[in-house]
Amino acid sequence: MTHITKDFIADNLKRVREHIETACARVGRNPESVTLVAVTKTHGADVVSAAIEAGVTDVGENRIHEFLDKKDAVTLRCRWHLIGTLQRNKAGRAIDQFSLIHSVDRLKLAETLSRLGGERNVTSRILLEVNTSGEKSKHGFVPAEVYEAATKINGLPNLELRGLMTIGPFTDEMTRVRRAFQSLFRLREKVSESSGIDMPHLSMGMTGDFQIAIEEGSTIIRVGRVLFGGRGPAGAARDP
Repeated sequence: MTHITKDFIADNLKRVREHIETACARVGRNPESVTLVAVTKTHGADVVSAAIEAGVTDVGENRIHEFLDKKDAVTLRCRWHLIGTLQRNKAGRAIDQFSLIHSVDRLKLAETLSRLGGERNVTSRILLEVNTSGEKSKHGFVPAEVYEAATKINGLPNLELRGLMTIGPFTDEMTRVRRAFQSLFRLREKVSESSGIDMPHLSMGMTGDFQIAIEEGSTIIRVGRVLFGGRGPAGAARDP
């Protein structure tokens, strides 16, 4: 039996929400404008269910196969988010499964989701992933590609483009992290103004930097460790 209980998660969730409120207060935002997505990768259905019982409404998964292995065992209602990389050959398994797909990182993936959505009469709500840090290890459109990609993707049937997503740079230099988030905010504003596309969401901020992300306009934060504890030595230093 897992040691991660409903009460353990509820205590952590309370603290995270307090941090959200504090960050929002610093910049004059309403805390209700920030959606918390609890990242449950490597955790089983029992932990997901405990999180929902503790008050979590949005759950994020990184891998399609892991999500499919646990979703049927979670009987409580939540909104599922796909936050990890989606391969085109697995796109069919993501259709009609998620409230929001955060990680559309190339035009061909969007075209595949659009085609499959048409075949199944399903519309997928998506974000475009942007590599704001320039790190080679990251997926996503480079900022200079986003306007053209957004205008093309916005015209595809069976897709609803809702905004942009980024992962902060893998560094302890918070000024660099802040610049990456500022870059995404400015990019969203520029593309929206130039194209007329309404993109209300910015998915940015994880356990180590979500307060900075909120200060820079994030509407969706993706946190795991701060709710569920560490995942052991196999986890990356900037794991959600």
